[in-house]
Amino acid sequence: MPKPQPKPIDESKLAELAQELMKEAKFPILSSIDGDQARLRPVSPVRTDGFTVYVANLKSYGKTKEIAANPKVELCYVNGNHDQVRITGVAEVVTDRSLLEDIWNKNRLLEHYLGSLDNPELIIYRIDPNRVRYMKEWAINYYEVAI
Repeated sequence: MPKPQPKPIDESKLAELAQELMKEAKFPILSSIDGDQARLRPVSPVRTDGFTVYVANLKSYGKTKEIAANPKVELCYVNGNHDQVRITGVAEVVTDRSLLEDIWNKNRLLEHYLGSLDNPELIIYRIDPNRVRYMKEWAINYYEVAI
């Protein structure tokens, strides 16, 4: 069986292709480190600004301690064609009240589950990217996306 050949990519449109894939895939997998063990879980971003992704969390979740100990994380978005966007970055707790209110007001499910923006369990992480990569299925190599 012949090896599949990916369609050529216009590298000047990598950022646009990557952001389209992120919108399509919706729910990335977040990786963090638990001691010497990698941990993965799907997350639901509550805001995306370019390649900066905001993720809601509860203080009682395991990833809270993992990210506090090592804030280096990676998000991986995969669409139905198995194309990928990987965002490597650093997670930081958002403390800006006006930003938190904006995120809260645009994500009604937060209110449904948490009741109030002042719920002490709520954490919003901002994942600041330091590397973004894009790959088409079968390409077997990543393109570096300018950030």
